[in-house]
Amino acid sequence: MRSEHLQSNSIVKYMSNDTYLVPDLKKGEIHRTEFTVKKSRFITSIARTHGVDEAKAFIDKVTNEFSDARHNCFAFNADKPGTSGYAGCSDDGEPHGTAGQPMLNVILHCDVGEITAVVTRYFGGILLGTGGLVKAYQDSVKQALESLKTAPMVLMTTYKVQIEHSNVTLFQRLLNKVNAQILNQEYTDKVVFTVMIPNDSTSLFTSSVTQMTSGRAVIEKLDG
Repeated sequence: MRSEHLQSNSIVKYMSNDTYLVPDLKKGEIHRTEFTVKKSRFITSIARTHGVDEAKAFIDKVTNEFSDARHNCFAFNADKPGTSGYAGCSDDGEPHGTAGQPMLNVILHCDVGEITAVVTRYFGGILLGTGGLVKAYQDSVKQALESLKTAPMVLMTTYKVQIEHSNVTLFQRLLNKVNAQILNQEYTDKVVFTVMIPNDSTSLFTSSVTQMTSGRAVIEKLDG
């Protein structure tokens, strides 16, 4: 990966403080589009990537797949839109500022987080010029985004909750009510649940647990 740089995301609008859009792609799944400009083929590959390491792994995967191509330029936003998560890009041998940064500008303003785009170019023998390259790389990403399916990513907070055995049934009903995810449960003289709660339901969750256990539950927030 050449001329990579990291920077903070620009501010964009997303669904709410507790939900944002991500590519609706499973791990290892790739959304791919292609178009041709003056005989040069531009192949755009998009994946959902949570974190810089996943973004770099995907970039390496696509670069290896198209190792015979002259350029595999990329741009990624490894966090949710509108925050200070990491982003990066590369021209991969194209003239400076004609590929990676134009792609990144599109990625940072598309209202989708956890996304990496790699544009592979097979040179067709006709020079596009600086302006032509910028437009081609931006249009490649825009075209791919137009057909990309997205899904809401709900921000969650993890809690460890210790309750009496007699409270388990009511507690499980509460988990269903707030759309919680159970990560672990341990049964000894007490019952300890480790659960993930949607951020917009944490106040309801903690107050309800306190009420149903008459204040005897031990509630520990595990996230920072």
